Amino acid sequence: QVQFVESGGGLVQPGESLRLSCVANLKYFNLYRMAWYRQVPGKERELVASITGETGTSVIDSVKDRFAISRDNNANTLYLQMNNLKPEDTAVYYCKAISLNSWGQGTQVTVSS
Repeated sequence: QVQFVESGGGLVQPGESLRLSCVANLKYFNLYRMAWYRQVPGKERELVASITGETGTSVIDSVKDRFAISRDNNANTLYLQMNNLKPEDTAVYYCKAISLNSWGQGTQVTVSS
C-alpha cells in the first residue's frame, strides 16, 4: 500500500519559517508528479504546490513568493519550504502523488502570535 509520512509542522509566529518533509514508499518515486495540499477545518483541501521531475515546479499565487517545493529522489522525500509564514497559512498539510488516490496523515502548521 502507498504510504506518505508528513512531518515538520508546528507552532510558529508570523514571519517565521518551517520546512515540511514527506517520505513516500513509492518504488519509482522519481517518476511521480508530487504535490503538497493543505486543509482548514470546514474547507476543501486545496493544492498548494507541485513538482514534476526536479525542476518543474508550480506554486499557487497566494504563496508563490514565500513557499518552495523540492524533492530528494535518493531519499524518496518531498519538501515544502515555507518562509514568512502568515496566520492564513494555518492548516494541515498533506503530501500526495498526483496520479495516486492516497494521502498521508498530514502535519499541522499553526501560525499565531
